[in-house]
Amino acid sequence: MRKFYALCFLMLPMTVGAQDLGIQIGKRAPAAIVRDLKGKPVDLGSYVGKTPMLIQFWATWCSNCKQLEPAILAAQKKYGARVRFVGVAVSVNQSPERVRLYAARHKLKHQILYDDEGNATDAYEVPATSYIVVVNKLGKIVYTGVGGDQNIEAALRKAL
Repeated sequence: MRKFYALCFLMLPMTVGAQDLGIQIGKRAPAAIVRDLKGKPVDLGSYVGKTPMLIQFWATWCSNCKQLEPAILAAQKKYGARVRFVGVAVSVNQSPERVRLYAARHKLKHQILYDDEGNATDAYEVPATSYIVVVNKLGKIVYTGVGGDQNIEAALRKAL
């Protein structure tokens, strides 16, 4: 799976529109066990159906992810009291320590998790890094997209 995932990333154009790839809009957001940066298991399913949520599948080396950072930080500042923001770092060519250092250096304040076994990557049918999934309060996926120029504000409005 991981080699396939890495190859898919290399073959994708720089920007892919919403719902061109990945998990189907309207589907209930699935559970998936990932780890926090201290190694403790976290079930993404435990967040579903409680509050709107933005999940970003990212990597420290991803240029599209870096391009998305300002929009995500601005959205978190504006909607942080009403939306849960979760970054799921994929395990391709990185480690929890590398992710922890990057998050501290870039002042990422949202919850950062690590998908060491590819559970969330598989459950959410993640096509590439910079993949955003927005889930509404009912637990339904209302937006997906890939690329560095996604309209995070519009995506979140679909969930609110």
